[in-house]
Amino acid sequence: MSQETTTTTQAVTADQIKRYRDEFEADRANRVAANAAVANGVLKAATSYQGVRELPNDFSIELKQGSITNQRHSGRCWMFASLNTLRYELMHQWGLDDFEFSETYLFFWDKIEKSNAYLENVLATLDEPTDGRLFQTINEGPADDGGWWQMFVNLVNKYGLMPKSAYPESENSRNSDAFVQYLNTKLREFAADLRAKHAAGMPLDDLRALKVEDMATVYRIVSIALGEPPEKFDFIARVKDDDKDADKSGDKDAKSAKDADKNGEADKSGKSGIDDRKQIREYGITPVEFYRKYVPVDVNDFVTLCNAPMAATPFNKRYQYRYSTNVAGTDQLEFVNVPLDVFRKAAIDQLTAGHPIWFACDCTQFSLRDAGFFDASVVRVDELFGTAFTFDKGQGLEYGDSPSNHAMTLTGVNIAPDGTADRWKVENSWGKDNGKDGYYVASGAWFDRFVTELIIRKDFLDKATLELLGTEPVELDPWQPLTARCM
Repeated sequence: MSQETTTTTQAVTADQIKRYRDEFEADRANRVAANAAVANGVLKAATSYQGVRELPNDFSIELKQGSITNQRHSGRCWMFASLNTLRYELMHQWGLDDFEFSETYLFFWDKIEKSNAYLENVLATLDEPTDGRLFQTINEGPADDGGWWQMFVNLVNKYGLMPKSAYPESENSRNSDAFVQYLNTKLREFAADLRAKHAAGMPLDDLRALKVEDMATVYRIVSIALGEPPEKFDFIARVKDDDKDADKSGDKDAKSAKDADKNGEADKSGKSGIDDRKQIREYGITPVEFYRKYVPVDVNDFVTLCNAPMAATPFNKRYQYRYSTNVAGTDQLEFVNVPLDVFRKAAIDQLTAGHPIWFACDCTQFSLRDAGFFDASVVRVDELFGTAFTFDKGQGLEYGDSPSNHAMTLTGVNIAPDGTADRWKVENSWGKDNGKDGYYVASGAWFDRFVTELIIRKDFLDKATLELLGTEPVELDPWQPLTARCM
């Protein structure tokens, strides 16, 4: 005879509440903290002026980037960070003062490709129950904005790139919620129809033909929301004024030209108000041609490094997520999980060599969005609430407390006298009014704790990590906490 186990729950009692209240009110620090938090909000009340002073915006290694970009009210951070990484390389290769790729162009094709990949995943799981964990994960956000670096790579390989002038922002790329809501609803309706027809006996080939017709509706929705992207475009750009650069560096010829101008001799040179800098001109170029000609790096030459110290994902292994790609027919998204010292060194080496880094993190933790700080010594919620926050990195990932949710670009690092990286310069995509003119500073401790993913050139990987790329990947379910889509 089996013995039944009775489980009881315990409610909060009136006596407990009275004790909590008495203890709270007996401590003056609690009353002061409550006054500050209620009046100013938790983050302002917890901000430490000492922590701010100890984290200056000065860096021993700093890259010169273009103007700050702004993803507005959309989840395109992964796309912005990717394009910001590439535009740095393009600007310095071709001598441009500034440049911005069209984010909307890749946004358009990402919606098309994610929709198709979702419907393909539906066809691959026709016999899965709709309330099962796998289908629920697949169905969670069919064409949501978020993504990873490798999704960006898939799009660039297939569709190329173009400057923002060729395909500018639209209201639905800046504010994507309504557009994505109804696109997702339509995709789920298509999924329900495909599953119903499968249950009625329709063959897979016929279901896939139906999916192709469904995609015509998807194309119409996306084109109405964003406008169709051009197949070809013109590109005109002016290179940097060498005279100005020479003048800044103390060039004697540039100084002589300035002196001549002061003496009234400029007219003799025949100069006018026309911008006579050298130009790059392209007419009728395709996005793929533009990428191959003007972007001096191959997006396939980067590796995704993770630092996820969990028992379920041992270091020095290659991992691959099932049902994760945004472009059907491409490889599933993969990562190499490495120890923190390897992870950090790769970032320092790449920045030192003059190349920015795409990275993913939990940007909500110990973060001051307006002021531009990422650091637990700046956001002293431990002092405000009178309790320590003790999760380590692995626990934060395992318990879903600090998964990746935002991608940005590292453009600088400060190397302390002892050789450690004590702070990092972060280029964000929230506009120039956030942070210090759009840039943030992250402490070394914050980087170690909350940065989970780096995109590193193969040139800056050690031999042991490179060898991992040739190993058989460990397959992960799409809900396992190694990293997450960034918004």
